[in-house]
Amino acid sequence: MSGGQERPLRADAARNRARVLDVATEVFATRGVGVSTEEIARAAGVGVGTLFRHFPTKEALLAAVMVRRLEAMAAMTARLADRDGPAEAFFSCFRLLVEQSEGKSEFVRALAAAGVDVHASLQEPTREIQTRLAGLLSEAQRAGAVRPELCMPELLALLVGTGTMVEQLGADPAARARIFDVVFDGLRPR
Repeated sequence: MSGGQERPLRADAARNRARVLDVATEVFATRGVGVSTEEIARAAGVGVGTLFRHFPTKEALLAAVMVRRLEAMAAMTARLADRDGPAEAFFSCFRLLVEQSEGKSEFVRALAAAGVDVHASLQEPTREIQTRLAGLLSEAQRAGAVRPELCMPELLALLVGTGTMVEQLGADPAARARIFDVVFDGLRPR
């Protein structure tokens, strides 16, 4: 179509695209970003040509998976804010963002190595998450559940640092719980 508008996908094409994204998300999460596009197409039950019609490069597929992950995180953050009180929503969101960030650095490295401007590709969903997180922080501070002097740059650094610590611990749930306890104690007012 002219004017830069994309034609909507046919129903079967939309299903194929969604199926490829679902499978790629699962495969990349469990086996890493080194999995070939042929393996992903096979696991999704589509031909490699179908995969490449939707995602012309592996990097385009990786970027789409990352955007989808971030959009899902934004939606989960919104649900927490709607469902829980300020303190519970903030701490649940912090835990969610840390747990969902596992493996993100592998995606980012793969995209950057391919010359993809990762920050530009992920800017919109990242901004949405940060906006929601800022709202949760403000509400939790007003409720007296989080230190009033904590600002967004510090909170973002704590999220990244906690994510790195949790990744280093591996699958030990007791150690992960202790890390969250220590970080959450530090976030609460004295």
